[in-house]
Amino acid sequence: MLDELSHGLRTGDDAPALLSGRRTVTRGHLAALRDRYATALHARGLRGGDTLGLAIRPGPRALAMVLAAYRQGIRVALLDPTAGPDVLIARLSLARPALIVADAAAQAVAGWAAPLARRAGLALPDFATMAPTVTVGRRLPGNAAALALPSGPVPPAFDGDGDAVIIFTSGTTSSPRAVVHTRAGLATGFRAVADLVRPFAGVPVLGGTFFVTVPSLAAGAPVAAPDRRPRALARQVTGLRPQATYLTPPQLRAALDAGVPLRGRVYSGSAPVSAHLLDRVRAAGADEAWGVYALTEVFPAAAVESRDKAAFTGDGDLVGMLLPGVRARLDESGQLLLAGAGVCDRYLGAEPHEWVATGDLATLPDLSPAGPAASHGGGGRVVLAGRCKDMILRKAENIYPGLYEPSLHVPGVALAVLVGVPAGDGDEHMVALIETTPGADRTAVENALREPLRRMGTARPDRVMFAPIPLAGRSRKPDRPAAASLASGIPRQRRPFGVRT
Repeated sequence: MLDELSHGLRTGDDAPALLSGRRTVTRGHLAALRDRYATALHARGLRGGDTLGLAIRPGPRALAMVLAAYRQGIRVALLDPTAGPDVLIARLSLARPALIVADAAAQAVAGWAAPLARRAGLALPDFATMAPTVTVGRRLPGNAAALALPSGPVPPAFDGDGDAVIIFTSGTTSSPRAVVHTRAGLATGFRAVADLVRPFAGVPVLGGTFFVTVPSLAAGAPVAAPDRRPRALARQVTGLRPQATYLTPPQLRAALDAGVPLRGRVYSGSAPVSAHLLDRVRAAGADEAWGVYALTEVFPAAAVESRDKAAFTGDGDLVGMLLPGVRARLDESGQLLLAGAGVCDRYLGAEPHEWVATGDLATLPDLSPAGPAASHGGGGRVVLAGRCKDMILRKAENIYPGLYEPSLHVPGVALAVLVGVPAGDGDEHMVALIETTPGADRTAVENALREPLRRMGTARPDRVMFAPIPLAGRSRKPDRPAAASLASGIPRQRRPFGVRT
């Protein structure tokens, strides 16, 4: 689909592509920028199979650079400024880029603005010490030399498969971990998104992720990145009237709490999406509300619409039907494994693999009882039971939070997690940490929680705590270690409503 998008971008086309406030980047401008970058990369000596480090803020320059690199068969390594200099140095040592392209903001974080950046949780190494570095866009004093944009014909496009992108995930400074997607794998993932979102030409799509932007632009739909401020987001929805919107669960909660109206089809993922949250989305005006289950290794894997999720009465979190081309099975421990054409080819530095371990415990209700090695493809349901590493051991009983947390999202609850805290004797106590929506009636929430707590049986928490739940990462997922630390400060003798220790 990157090929499809690139072929559909032509210089001189005045149709809108990227919308940002009063500024509109046309498809023709994006095409011209892509061509100039492709010529510049070729002039720098980069060829198919080389690696380009990318540290550019999201926007037309970043998108055009990715399109230019893809056109030339150059793989892109995405550099995250929130990782810290030591981690980034290790990642760059593994990726070994032939060239790093950075904008002034990224370089400022590594240079004169480092003290201010550290306060914001940003830190970068001096790129120039790791690989040849150039600047795109506005250049400030102390920045690397500007990327020369020579005139001349655009070099021939690369024809064939190969690595397309490197996305760093977990790992340490001694052992960084990165996902490698091939050109064919990306094409499959983009097609799955297009089939799910169903964008059509001429009507805006509201979404800031690469996997939303590319299929939308390929279909002829202009794209606007959602504003993080609820009031501004409300103006975007009202003014643009998007056909589809993608927001992370924290963004959705903030928008709903602020009374932002929604319309069309709304999608959310990258963190747990509860049935209650999707119900709130539809109540806010959306025609459809979808939860998307995806990983860095496979995007997307499964999806569920609010009505189907609300109708599910079993244990665990229904994340939906496997999308076409995705296969699933369980290993001996019950961990979900995924395979298919859209799954990443390998981890950088490792051999190609067929199956990816998700780290999620799951059940596959539609799987025939042929043992843990059996698998099924697109169309089967996936029900998550929690993260493997989140298991709580209490009185020799293994408790998986993901089995029970969905039931705690009653009206008035914005977020709920179950965490284990040391009991002092090698055992753990389990605490339910509950964050309510603004203005929620505490008594009403407590009453609504009584029944789901009772139905947890022997897995009932020892304590319940009402407090904002710490979040972490770019996707703002619940920070379970921080939540456990917060929960461990509760006096042990305190007993909440209706819960016996």
